[in-house]
Amino acid sequence: MGPMAARPTFRRSLAVVWRSLRSMRTALILLLLLALAPIAGSLVPQRGISDNRILQMFIEHPLRAQFYEYAGLFDVFGSWWFTLIYSLLFVSLIACLVPRTRATWRAVRARPQPVRELESMRHVATRTVTRTPEEALARAERVLRRRLFRVARVQGPGGMPQVAAEKGAAREVGSLLFHWAFILILLGALWGKGTGFSGYAVIVEGETWIEEHQSYDGQIREGSAFDEGHAGIQATLQDFTVTYRETGMAKDFVSTIDFTQPARDGEEAETQRAVAVRVNSPATVGHVRFYQFGYGWAPVIRVADAEGEALFDGPLTFAQDSAPEGVNQLQMPWTGAVKLPGLRPQQGIEFTLYSSPEAALASVQSETPMPVINPRNPVLTFRVYEGDLRLEAPQRSTELETSGMREIDSGVVVVGGTATTSDASGSLLIGFPELREYTVLQVNRDRGTGIMLLAAILILIGLLPALFSARRKIWVQARPDNKSTGTILEVGGFALQRREQFEEAFAGLVDAIAKTAAEEGTS
Repeated sequence: MGPMAARPTFRRSLAVVWRSLRSMRTALILLLLLALAPIAGSLVPQRGISDNRILQMFIEHPLRAQFYEYAGLFDVFGSWWFTLIYSLLFVSLIACLVPRTRATWRAVRARPQPVRELESMRHVATRTVTRTPEEALARAERVLRRRLFRVARVQGPGGMPQVAAEKGAAREVGSLLFHWAFILILLGALWGKGTGFSGYAVIVEGETWIEEHQSYDGQIREGSAFDEGHAGIQATLQDFTVTYRETGMAKDFVSTIDFTQPARDGEEAETQRAVAVRVNSPATVGHVRFYQFGYGWAPVIRVADAEGEALFDGPLTFAQDSAPEGVNQLQMPWTGAVKLPGLRPQQGIEFTLYSSPEAALASVQSETPMPVINPRNPVLTFRVYEGDLRLEAPQRSTELETSGMREIDSGVVVVGGTATTSDASGSLLIGFPELREYTVLQVNRDRGTGIMLLAAILILIGLLPALFSARRKIWVQARPDNKSTGTILEVGGFALQRREQFEEAFAGLVDAIAKTAAEEGTS
């Protein structure tokens, strides 16, 4: 019988795992997995971004939704498996780079070493010069130093003096700098995402939005280490302007906003007025950045009961549904809903916005939605429903769940006008004072951007030596020529990178050494 295999122990198992983590192959595999992880985040709705879709999935496909929940697919970047990949990659890179950095540090500090068999080098050349061996080596040193070699006088075989030279250590240092910069990228991403947040602010023209947790209405993702330290910045939308192409697609849209930072630590409040925020031109206020993300219509609607008591009064943000296949998104109507849970029985009103009474009439007659681009004389059509609003069911604030409800009235109201509904349960007065627009801003705070910028600079710096340098080693030894009073110079060397180019460079170096050794004058 052969020898029995050693019983695995926790220490041996840990050593195997550690050896695996120290492999650069393992680091590359983990880096690939880290790059593939966002694909899952793009295919599955994420918390803080598509909460309504997640709730809808739990209702329509509960088994699949529970699997996604256990697998952490609803929050990919906060899931246990993504954190595990991230942590293992961090440990693997450290485990690979620390011993490599030590070895490079020792190599950089060490003197060039002699070679025993110069004739065994891939590139060897011999020249005869009319100088003593000492003078020839001294001039060879001068040539090598001018070409940025690190030079040392060493003892070769049999005590024969040699000049050992090498260069290209910057290439290895640059490679290490490049890989350490990836560690900084991981740290920057971890610090920035862990202590920051990203959310969406919906601001109607003329209104002020405050950068606080509750202001995001659930449309916010906060890092696991976020300290709830929101900036409290006030953003007042003074104006929103959008220009369209001939096709009806938006050409440019810009939000003109007044930003006010609250007074803190004895400092006065600071206001930036008329700041233009547009696509690819965000605004930075303190450590918070505001990006232009979207826009829409916000009719001002007033709903009152028969006694004139206001049940709803203010701008209502309208939304567009996604266009079905084959239908232009511009043809989708803008819709909104007012829910009146305080009435008995409960009532809800669905609104649809049209650019003019003619567009509304044409839409009703043809059953084809008419696009709202630049409304000349906007109108709202409405349908009043009665029954259970089902407020506990997942639904957007701009939509009304009409299943189980009955339609009791419908009508049209023009801008600046009013309309009255009639029903046995009581009439409602619906007013449409004006039409406004709203903007959607993406609000981010990422403290890791400075670290990421530093890492990007270090990556570029680390790449430069790889482009302009290569490892080279040269040895020069001199011995008296027994047939004359001159000296025989033997030059050998090899290249660790770019070996094809080294052959021509080696020949030029040998010629330069021989020419310098033959020149008149002192060394």
